[in-house]
Amino acid sequence: MQRLKKFLPKRFRKEGVVIPVVRLHGTIMAGGSAFRPALNIATAAPVLERAFGVKDAPAVAISINSPGGSPVQSRLIFQRIRDLAVEKNKKVLIFVEDVAASGGYMIALAGDEIIADATSIVGSIGVVSGGFGFPELLRKIGVERRVYTAGENKVLLDPFQPEKEKDVEFLKALQADIHAIFIDMVKSRRGPKLSDEDTIFSGLFWTGTRGLDLGLIDGLGDLRGELKKRYGTDVRLQLVSASRGLFGRKQPGVSVSSDAAGQFASAAVSAVADLAEEKALWGRFGL
Repeated sequence: MQRLKKFLPKRFRKEGVVIPVVRLHGTIMAGGSAFRPALNIATAAPVLERAFGVKDAPAVAISINSPGGSPVQSRLIFQRIRDLAVEKNKKVLIFVEDVAASGGYMIALAGDEIIADATSIVGSIGVVSGGFGFPELLRKIGVERRVYTAGENKVLLDPFQPEKEKDVEFLKALQADIHAIFIDMVKSRRGPKLSDEDTIFSGLFWTGTRGLDLGLIDGLGDLRGELKKRYGTDVRLQLVSASRGLFGRKQPGVSVSSDAAGQFASAAVSAVADLAEEKALWGRFGL
């Protein structure tokens, strides 16, 4: 009988509401590789287009688990979700898993409602930049750094040269600009729901329970339970996943060049450095 049902006109079928589900998980950064797919607009856009293209779905559910990363990619994903929500006239329900912090929370702002587990981590509304400096190491091993530029600021914050106060001031000014944009996004999307707690925009992060008190989220719960509560016990969750790329990994929007050997070795080297950075981001939240 179930097999015959699909041949019946839709008005004669007795089926639950279909809610497409998208998982946006991982560190947010441009690029990515076969070794370490990244969360960015290139990888997210095809999946989002498919999810919002489910014609009769009243809403799209998006699961977020990200410690943040690139503010540019975060904003691009946020904007794509909002554009599609308006274009397709669908409600957006965001569900936070372990963490939606920094850029991850920026994406979560695209939701008409944000729902998290009581023990999820949310917030970290701030901007961070990090790096290493090696000028003393080079001197000790007898290596001389030689850089030739046209433009006095082309080697701004060079890790192989001593840190300069004016370079740090310039970087902090950039961070302040980005932080201001982030704050405006939060105020615009959360509006009167926000509490008057003065630490909200300080870069601190909180559990889902405390985030609810602060107005950063709208409720506590889990994706399946919440959707059943809203759309009935026969609601059908349709996971919209990426197409599979090299090694069977799901990599929407990421292509692999025919120069496999060269790119394979290059990607392996860069992946080591990127992995260290990624672990540091997750590590801030005890994950």
